[in-house]
Formats: sequence, structure tokens, C-alpha cells
Amino acid sequence: MFGSVTRRGFVTGALKAGAVAALGDYAFLNNLPHLSAADVKLTPARLCPDVEPLVRLVEETPRARLLEAVIGRIKAGASYQQVLSALLLSGVRRIRPRPVGFEFHCVLVVNSAHLAALASADKDRWLPLLWALDNFKRSQEIKRDKGDGDWVLPAVAEGKLPPAHQAKKRFLEAMEAWDEEGADQAIVPWVRSAGAAEVIEVLWRYGMRDFRDIGHKAIYTANTWRVMQTVGWRHAEPVMRSLAYALLEHDRKAGNPAKSDLEPDRPWRENARRVKQIKDGWRYGKVDPKAAADLLACLRTAKPSEASEKVVDLLNRGVSPASIWDGLFLTCGEILMRRPGIGGLHTVTTMNALHYAFTASGNDETRRLAMLQGAAFLPMFREFCERRDPKPKHDVRIDTLEPDAKEKGSAEAVFADVGKDTVRAARLALAMAQDNDAAAESLIAAGRRLIFNKGNDSHDYKFSSAALEDYHHATPPWRPRYLAASLFWMKGTTAPDNGLIQQARAALKG
Repeated sequence: MFGSVTRRGFVTGALKAGAVAALGDYAFLNNLPHLSAADVKLTPARLCPDVEPLVRLVEETPRARLLEAVIGRIKAGASYQQVLSALLLSGVRRIRPRPVGFEFHCVLVVNSAHLAALASADKDRWLPLLWALDNFKRSQEIKRDKGDGDWVLPAVAEGKLPPAHQAKKRFLEAMEAWDEEGADQAIVPWVRSAGAAEVIEVLWRYGMRDFRDIGHKAIYTANTWRVMQTVGWRHAEPVMRSLAYALLEHDRKAGNPAKSDLEPDRPWRENARRVKQIKDGWRYGKVDPKAAADLLACLRTAKPSEASEKVVDLLNRGVSPASIWDGLFLTCGEILMRRPGIGGLHTVTTMNALHYAFTASGNDETRRLAMLQGAAFLPMFREFCERRDPKPKHDVRIDTLEPDAKEKGSAEAVFADVGKDTVRAARLALAMAQDNDAAAESLIAAGRRLIFNKGNDSHDYKFSSAALEDYHHATPPWRPRYLAASLFWMKGTTAPDNGLIQQARAALKG
């Protein structure tokens, strides 16, 4: 994505406080304001009232000059929230969200870059945002080359909007009918008049409704909502319009999903009935590692309907939802280990989005549906991966992977093997992380730092942010194995540098 850069000027140091391998000299970032954790979590009220000039700067400045231009604005006082807002709004206004993926990843990855910034040292927090800005310009260039570069989110048809008191009802009707124009007209007055929580509670369900675009609808819903917590609901109108348009994407040749029985929609329709079979009190079950392993074993061969039935059975037997999610996370990790690729990595990012919806929703049925849909999607992902790669690259299983404790492990040793002998790297990581939280955190910190230097694709940020976050969502007995599995899409120390550091350093000298 960035120009090539040699490793001269980069130093590899020892672990600091057991946390992170120093992969680069970032002293040049001292020319930018340091960002504390509080600076990137400020409430929307602290934002400046108008970011439109900054949005236009991001949209219109050529890629080769954008970082220098944005850095100039930062030096002049532009806040982290303003730059993040401009990045998000530029993407939703200028990149068509169909298909929900490909070049639109420049929008899907905004939250991932933000999460990377949150988890970084104060002086490093601008780096993910600078990368995401360049990534947006790259998507613009690709869209332009494809003849879609002049697309702009249309202006609101003010004269066609329904009254505010009818907006929610009209929106629901349009979404059920897969009516794009009706949904676009209704979402505007609804967003203008309703609270954020009311709107997202509805959108959680439509984000997980179908399997089209291999989970990207759920990802867009979760990631957008999460970014909105920082940039503020006042920016919601164009963002929610883009999201609604994305959620209605489907193959026109296959017919209207509302009037057809199409495979991507079948789990939702079945689970809308099945969800009522889950007994009251499902939230208060017992954490059971054996139940998670049982679900993992089922998902290796199950059909979507069988997978959802298994979840219902486990919940009704008194198994905790935490163990259900363990089984889902473990299955994602195993699919990725056996067939590293687009399908495998999206099992992880999709399950991260569904888990976030599960934790954020206040609706009991929506939370149950998130588990049932997650279970149903995994066999669909498994079949997707098997069609692309009939023979697994690695004949491994996540629950029987043997730790390699023959030598003293370190983050440097693990990531030196990633990309060369990733199975060995995973075994080393498993040996390190078992019963050693500090060692696990050192691996996480090193993995994230490597993305800054070597991440070239939206998937690098999107995957790493999801996987490293879900390490903490898994229960302790399974965390080391999930972390080991994540290495199959992480960057190793031998991967080429992306040039971000060089480009940012040059822009700061300008």
C-alpha cells in the first residue's frame, strides 16, 4: 500500500516490561500531540461543531499529499475525534457500500484502526489513523479505476420523507420488504428524532439477518456503532443511510429475499422460530469447558440448522452463554488454522461482530439470536472455505494442538516463525500463554505492533483487532489456544515493512 522501505533505521529490541518488541523508532511522532487514553475516548460534546472542511480535505486531497495535509491540520489543533469523524464520513459519503467488502473495507476498518489506537502507547496512537486515511485514498483510487470513483451518497429527498412519528414503522416495513428507497427515506426522519439506542437495537437484527457478503453486514453494523460512540450521534444521518443501504444488498437475479426461500436467509427464518425454544434463565448457566469442546466437535460437521439446535440444547441443559461463545470462537480459530485465507479470517471478524451485538443489545431475543446465527454461520463459512481449498493447508485441531516447551519462548521467537512455520509458532505461543497471562499479553502487544509496521491490507487491522479483543472474551481455559490460532493471519517479523513509518516521518518533516 505504501512505498517500499528498507529495515535500516528500524531496531528490534527486547521485550519492555514483558509487553512489546520495539520494532521501530517512532521518535518522529514527538512532533505530533501525544494522545492519552482519555484523548481518544472523549465524549462527543468535546468535539468541534463542524468537521465538514476536514471531511472535504480528506475527500479531495490526492493520496500522495493527504498525510502531509492532515498532519498540518493536527499540528494546527485538529483533535483525534475530528480526524476520526472526517475519516468515517468521507468513507460513507464517497465509497458505495456494495458489495459490503472489497474497497468498502476502508469504512469497515475504521473501528479496527480506532481499537488499535486505544490499545497503543500514547505516542503511537496516531499511526493507525494515518494508515486508515491512506487506505481510504487507496480505495478511492481503485473505485476510480473501476469507473465507480465518482459515486457520492445521494442528497436526502426531503420532500419524500415520512413524518417523524411514522418513520420507525415505515423503516421496519421497508427493511422487511427489501425496499431500498423506502428504507432510505424512513431512516432519515427516524435518526433525526430518535435516540441512538433505539435505532441500533433494530439494526442489530438486520445486521445478522443473512449470510450475504460472508458476514460483512454484521461487521459493518457493529463497527459503525462502535465508532459512533467516539465521533458522536450528530454524524449519524449519512452513516445510518449508508448502513441501511448496505444491509439491503442482495443478488437481484435471485429475486427479492422477502418473496423467496434463499440459502443466505434460511438460518434467520428458522432461528426466528427456534429462539422461542430457549428456556427462561438461559443467561445464568454454568461455565463448562467440556460443553465448549462439545460444540466445537459438533460444528466440524454440522449443517446450519444442526448447529443452531445444538446451541439451544446446551443452553437448555444449563450451559452458560460464555461457553457457547467459547465453542464459536474455537471453531473460528480452527477453521482459520486449517485453511488460512479470506474465509477463515472472516469467521473471526464476523464472530467478533456478533459477540459485540450480543453484549451491546438490550433485547433478550436479539441476544439469543446472535448466538443462534453465529452457530448457523460457521458451517456456512466452513463450506465456503472447503470449496475454495478442498484440502486443508494444515492438518491441525485447535483443542489438541500440542504446546512446544522445548525452548524458552519469547514474542520474538514466536513471530520469527509466523509466516514461515506458523504451526510451530502456534505451538510456541501456546506453551508461553498457558497459565501465564503476562506472556500472553506480550504476544498480543507484539502482534499489534507488527501490524503498524507490516500491515498492508484492511484485513490485517480488521482481523488483528477482532482476534486480539476476543482473546479476552473467551474464558481463561481456552484463551491460550485461541491466541495461538490467531497467529495464522498475523504478521511475522520477516514480512516486508509497509512504508507507513517512512511516509509519516517524511510528512512530519514537511
